[in-house]
Amino acid sequence: MSQNAPGPAPRIFRPEHAPADHPDLPVEKVGVLLANLGTPDGTDYWSMRRYLNEFLSDRRVIDYSPWKWQPLLQLVILTTRPFRSGAAYRTIWNNEKNESPLMTITRAQTEKLAEALGKVYGDAVEVDFCMRYGNPSTASRVERLVERGCRRILFFPLYPQYAGATVATANDQFFRALMGLKWQPSVRIVPPYFDRPSYIEALAGSVERAYAEMEERADVLVASYHGLPKRYLTEGDPYYCQCVKTTRLLRERLGWEEDRITTAFQSKFGPEEWLQPYTVEEVARLARAGKKRIAVIAPAFSADCIETLEEINQEIRNSFMEAGGENFTYIPCLNDDDAHIAALAEAVGENLKGWVEG
Repeated sequence: MSQNAPGPAPRIFRPEHAPADHPDLPVEKVGVLLANLGTPDGTDYWSMRRYLNEFLSDRRVIDYSPWKWQPLLQLVILTTRPFRSGAAYRTIWNNEKNESPLMTITRAQTEKLAEALGKVYGDAVEVDFCMRYGNPSTASRVERLVERGCRRILFFPLYPQYAGATVATANDQFFRALMGLKWQPSVRIVPPYFDRPSYIEALAGSVERAYAEMEERADVLVASYHGLPKRYLTEGDPYYCQCVKTTRLLRERLGWEEDRITTAFQSKFGPEEWLQPYTVEEVARLARAGKKRIAVIAPAFSADCIETLEEINQEIRNSFMEAGGENFTYIPCLNDDDAHIAALAEAVGENLKGWVEG
């Protein structure tokens, strides 16, 4: 499945007892729509500016009053940040396909999940993907699924932990897409899967494989999650608690002592306090404390992206090495690993019950 190709044409039928001039309709099926954060269309200034403007204008992400925030965003931040962000993206860009790694990986996840579900449901289920920001847009993919006969859609935000700035805004955009339809499908939302045993098992498997390849075992595993302003926690967002639980469940599955794994938060933006410890500072602290070999995993990301491939593998790595660290290992996201796809397929199967039977 390419970004723009929807796959084989849908089967069509004429409704029973319909008049001869009634148009044919696609055979009804169930759609599964995966959603990830988003990606710029290119690394040039204007592509980056469009993407960053959409992302940073989202009130779920930056909830400051627009009359204060938008002048700062439009006149200051978006005049310089697209250059820096574009340079960062160029270090990880998939030049062969002219797209970001997040796009490449999300497409691969979609294709593998479609194959797995096809073995259970045949052609009764259609799988597609969208992005909250950028392309392919949520609205375009909802419209495409409906056109192909999906009278029921299962929406799956690909974030293991819930946060208003990730899962909620993806859901918001999905509901906005439904608002534009004359004939809305029935819908369901897959809940966060941070404590799903199959997800924890997939995470643990990735850690065990990485450690098996090390000449010397890492002193500490840093579970680095994307950060949020600290006040979001006090305002009721469960993200911090779900991140901490993910780390605990992973540690218990690995059978480790508490001091062998730690939780930290990356990607701080703006002047206010965010969830701590900050990963970039925590890895430096570990190096100064004599932990010369560390590994970093990013359990909040379902696919490698700018925050993992550039921020963790470059900025955070540099912070550790400059503080005296000697060996830094980044453990890739689960991406389209078979165990990850199996965990996603399990979650989808549970949420399709009553709609379609395998």
